[in-house]
Amino acid sequence: MNPTYTIDLALKPTTFDLWHVCLAGTVVVLALLLISLLVVMVFSLDRASKKTLSAIMQQAQAPAPKAEVKVVEKLVEVPKLVEVEKVVEKIVEKIVEVEKIVPGPAPEPVILKEATPDAALQLLGLLQKEARFIDFIKEDITSYGDADIGIAARVVHEGCKRAINEHFSLAAVRTESEGSKVTLPEGFDAASVRLTGNIVGSAPFTGTLVHKGWQVTNIRLPKLTQGHNAAVIAAAEVEL
Repeated sequence: MNPTYTIDLALKPTTFDLWHVCLAGTVVVLALLLISLLVVMVFSLDRASKKTLSAIMQQAQAPAPKAEVKVVEKLVEVPKLVEVEKVVEKIVEKIVEVEKIVPGPAPEPVILKEATPDAALQLLGLLQKEARFIDFIKEDITSYGDADIGIAARVVHEGCKRAINEHFSLAAVRTESEGSKVTLPEGFDAASVRLTGNIVGSAPFTGTLVHKGWQVTNIRLPKLTQGHNAAVIAAAEVEL
């Protein structure tokens, strides 16, 4: 059978002989040599950098031949790159500072107007009063002939026209004749002019005016008395 050896790593040496003294001395000598080598390298790099700087200063003070200029350029290539990197870093820092100090324009908030129903209800009341508009819309006209519907439509048209002209002033959005060619410049009011057909590219656009549009220039709705219920378009009628 092979003998089994057990090594106890927790054991500490109990003797200090000449072998241990030599081993410790060797370690110390190697450490001193390594430190000396590092010191020599540091001094060498320092001297080389000083020589490079002195050569740069001499080259700047007195012009040298072209051959010597090439040698100096090779020597100062690395310092120039370092200086350029530092300048770029400073510029980037300034740009970041300016962006922090001067914030970009904030987007304009979208303001939604809440429309009150009173004006719309009042208009329906005027159309009902002048043209029996609600009665005509709610009537089932499937049982009537075209002649009867035409007569009723004429009455409704005349009453609606009278109510609109009395309480509103209307004007055309475009003054050109319908069917004529118009050109819309860049930045035109998209709320006033609606594009149709094949819309490609950006303004200016040239097309045919199909409808001149309408816009209200003045409103003359009557004032409501306090406590008036505008939701009642037409009061019920009771004959006694």
